[in-house]
Amino acid sequence: MTTMEILRQAKANAPLLAAADTDLKNKALNAMADCLLASSDAILAANELDLNAATHISTVMLDRLRLTAARIEAMAEGIRQVAALPDPVGRVRQQVVRENGLIIDRVGVPMGVVAIIYESRPNVTSDAAALAIKSGNACVLRGGKEAFRSANAIVEAMQQGLQSVGLPKDLCQLVQDTTRASAMELMTAVGYVDLLIPRGGAGLIRACTENARVPCIQTGTGICHIYVDQDADQEMALNIIENAKTSRPSVCNAAEVCLVHKDIAEEFLPKLHQRLSDRVQFRLDPTAAAIIPGTPAGEADFDTEFLDYILAVGIVDDVQAAARHIAAHSTGHSEAIVTANDAAAAYFTRTVDSAAVYVNCSTRFTDGGEFGLGCEMGISTQKLHARGPMGLEELCCYKYVIHGTGQTR
Repeated sequence: MTTMEILRQAKANAPLLAAADTDLKNKALNAMADCLLASSDAILAANELDLNAATHISTVMLDRLRLTAARIEAMAEGIRQVAALPDPVGRVRQQVVRENGLIIDRVGVPMGVVAIIYESRPNVTSDAAALAIKSGNACVLRGGKEAFRSANAIVEAMQQGLQSVGLPKDLCQLVQDTTRASAMELMTAVGYVDLLIPRGGAGLIRACTENARVPCIQTGTGICHIYVDQDADQEMALNIIENAKTSRPSVCNAAEVCLVHKDIAEEFLPKLHQRLSDRVQFRLDPTAAAIIPGTPAGEADFDTEFLDYILAVGIVDDVQAAARHIAAHSTGHSEAIVTANDAAAAYFTRTVDSAAVYVNCSTRFTDGGEFGLGCEMGISTQKLHARGPMGLEELCCYKYVIHGTGQTR
């Protein structure tokens, strides 16, 4: 089936889901989760084919691609968590009663057809579908070629779930063409795509924001910073940096840059080197390079999403300098300060303009599940309509419903 045929089917069937009540959508989601588990063997077999073909990608990127029985169970649990969340469709977000007696309600409604372009993480397939279905949207998924077999097996299982409760399987579809042509078709599908969400690396995000003629949300790229203040609990800082950098370096909420206050640099950096040097390569600014061994930072190292066991390290004069550095180099995703100084924490949270700003905790928490959203469609790093982890509310628009008793103007 061509990409345009898929879009036409999604557009035709979207009103059926928009009209579905909460109970039917929840039944569909739970059936999707059941079918996902029942199809585990087929999904794992497809994933093995993808892994065997992925001879050109790094070890950490292979981890993004790999599925296990436990990861499939987590995907199914994520779908069930979305089913358990309140339904945003039909919810009155605001009500105004005018002097003339008009009752004006702002009511949540689905976007319509949501298209998602993503790369090599098969679990995005189920996360995106679950959020789209619960928020009343038909979804068109376009995964990367590295994960195509895995994504296709996942979609086929979820389509069985939709059909088992009487909904069309075309409410959740996977684009079969993995060339750039299909991505461009989605970006320019005016009248068919109501919202486009790219989820992947900087190249994908840039291509969508430059070429999209449909509404597009910028997501994903995470040059995330951790600033260690002069008043930090240094053991806490080491634990936070270790978690943010090494727990899963291939994800967008992993730390890429560590900034350290100049007054503690000579004491703290040797501790950091001792903690991480067996796993992490350091890219050091000149001041840091005079204290610990590592690779001198190149011109682009403080502007790179490494997605690997690499950490850029710089020394700054104070929290104000840290905030200025972040403003110059951040992608607006997630930043953290480690400090016992309330004034420094307040300055950091007030002035750092990112979607998620942390005090004394890891940037790895920027995630829909961790934020109580069940799962996420992506992390929006822009400010219009959605910012941060995108859940059900961000996949809805609203309309005004006005009740009167014969008023005329």
